[in-house]
Amino acid sequence: MFFKQFRTLSLQKNITLILKSRIKNFKSSKINSIGVIFDYDAYCDYDFFRSLIKDMGIMENKIRFIAKVEFEKNKPNSWDSFFSLDNFDWLGRPKSVEIDEFVEQPFDVLISYYNSNQLELNFITARSKANFKIGLASHDSRLNDLTIDIEPKNTDVFKTELIKYLTQLNRL
Repeated sequence: MFFKQFRTLSLQKNITLILKSRIKNFKSSKINSIGVIFDYDAYCDYDFFRSLIKDMGIMENKIRFIAKVEFEKNKPNSWDSFFSLDNFDWLGRPKSVEIDEFVEQPFDVLISYYNSNQLELNFITARSKANFKIGLASHDSRLNDLTIDIEPKNTDVFKTELIKYLTQLNRL
């Protein structure tokens, strides 16, 4: 119990430090690579993401997924990356190579497709080296550069709004 509370406090502190030191240096070039982070237990429709990427005109090999699962044993058999709370030490640092590889990838866009306040998802979003971060409404508005306020099940609205905003920003 004590270690979980300590991990929670450490994650909150790390997120705050990362967000304070983030330098927003947006590139206005077209989008070539996308990272997607989401809560697998709340939403796991890969077909939606693949059709979204196809409609945006991005090659399928330029997309990378990472998803949070509740327990490591519930991890689906897939080629995508997954993590659970077990992948963080008691100081709130990730101890998974998959997490480190994902956050170090310099995506043109990161889509954070979750709206619950889960510190592990927030930490990975904050730590990501993505140039432009797009997410659903969250408790911390500093996490994303563009926020679309919808429920995750409203995929058609998200798709329409995302394409509209990226077109306005001349990124598609």
